[in-house]
Amino acid sequence: MPTERKNSPPTPNRPATLHTALHIGASSVSMMVAGLHDDGSFIPVDFLEQPAPLARDIFRNGKVSSSTTERIVSIIKGYQKSLAELGLDPHDVTRAVATNILSEAENHETVMNRIRIACGLKVGTIDDGEMTRLIYLKTRRRLLSLPAMQRHTTLVIHVGPGNTRALLFQDGLITRYTSYRLGTYRTREAVDGSHAEGSALSRVIREHTSGNLSQLRFDYSDVKIEGMVIIGYEIQSVATSLTRSQACSLKSFRQFTLDAGNLSDVELVKRFQLDYQTAEALLPALEINLAIAETLKLGEVHIPTSDYEQGLLHDLLVSRELTGAFADEVLRSARILADRYQSDPGHGEHVGNLCTRFFDNLADLHQLTKHDALLLQVSAILHEVGTYVSARAHHKHSEYIILNSEIFGLDRLDVTIVALVSRYHRHSGPKLDHPSYAALSTDDRIRVSKLAAILRVADALERTHAQRVSQLEIRREKGKLHLRLPGLADAAVERLAMASKADLFEQVFGLPVVIDEDN
Repeated sequence: MPTERKNSPPTPNRPATLHTALHIGASSVSMMVAGLHDDGSFIPVDFLEQPAPLARDIFRNGKVSSSTTERIVSIIKGYQKSLAELGLDPHDVTRAVATNILSEAENHETVMNRIRIACGLKVGTIDDGEMTRLIYLKTRRRLLSLPAMQRHTTLVIHVGPGNTRALLFQDGLITRYTSYRLGTYRTREAVDGSHAEGSALSRVIREHTSGNLSQLRFDYSDVKIEGMVIIGYEIQSVATSLTRSQACSLKSFRQFTLDAGNLSDVELVKRFQLDYQTAEALLPALEINLAIAETLKLGEVHIPTSDYEQGLLHDLLVSRELTGAFADEVLRSARILADRYQSDPGHGEHVGNLCTRFFDNLADLHQLTKHDALLLQVSAILHEVGTYVSARAHHKHSEYIILNSEIFGLDRLDVTIVALVSRYHRHSGPKLDHPSYAALSTDDRIRVSKLAAILRVADALERTHAQRVSQLEIRREKGKLHLRLPGLADAAVERLAMASKADLFEQVFGLPVVIDEDN
């Protein structure tokens, strides 16, 4: 493969606004320049990609070598020259991110600092939350192109460099999300010491993956998987050779994997026009995906023939702006978790609705984001899951359950914030001797306090769990937050609850909360 390729030549009519996405991936550094059009779509203008053995370094030595770091710096500087040639500011990159496996390198901060100093770019790491958003975007495109999959129970598998993620879609909606510490490069380096080749190497890979496959089999043993969609850098690199259409029979998949296992890495490079790093990870990618399909007893799998990296860069430009359907999927995941722990759904939903009223009305006061509003909704749905363990101190049990759960679309920071906001819905407010709260940055502690203050006030209005407050009027007057509850003849219970729960709101926002008489 050439060291640099440009698959999307500049368009004759260049759009007025150009955006750039840079990705430091497991085996390459890539960049896309895309034009933002009037309809909100991004159209690729230029695409560049060069190999760099980041994952090999991390999983082989536990850190990124200085030579690989300098190669990455050199590649980025070359891309910055290309941006300057397009008349763009080489330091004004819309999104600059690195694969999440970089965080596993013991010197990841040193690498990030080197890039920042040498290239003038602040690079973030793709966290679990964003990775699930990116997989969601890719999956949504696949399901749109495969109408039958929208009506079936479909498992979407993404085998990444370090982890494998599985998303279960039923009737086009996500109903389950799981992840496993099983990836292409993680597996390759784990079995490399065996010095096995050919079919022997394939057997070693299967043995290495058996534990995770058993867990995946158990996780989905209660559903009948009717279809499987496979996405991933390596598998999509050979998709056009593996299948002429998106559907691939397991017989063909098995034969292709067998043939690939008998080729050396050098032969794989020549046969499929790969870079050497991708060739190293190809057999683990094939074997892991094939083993999953066999475990689920499927007759065929669906593999996109589109370019994985170009799709990823495109999605990086839009993933943070996801609303609507994606937020619905996050809330659906929260509801599934609440149902698992037998939390009162009517109470959680009603508290969530009241939270929305407060959040929207007090926007100028709290100055939080749409994403924070989503976290507040999730907190409202989950704040009483701890009653599954015990009604006594259930706020602490809620924190523990949420911290040890996965919620689709939320990264670990998001989950931590939801867990803490849920904890603080009753009794003590945030304190620095609470470990999870103390570990947050100052800005995130402030977010938790603001969200918890709103949740406590909303929860006080739903003290009876009977959805008594159907109407709510909010106004700020003379240094107080006045609430009027039309249609509620006697608000004694709500006033009593507010007296014990509105303290945090007053501490955070400086406004005592008063429930007015409904005259």
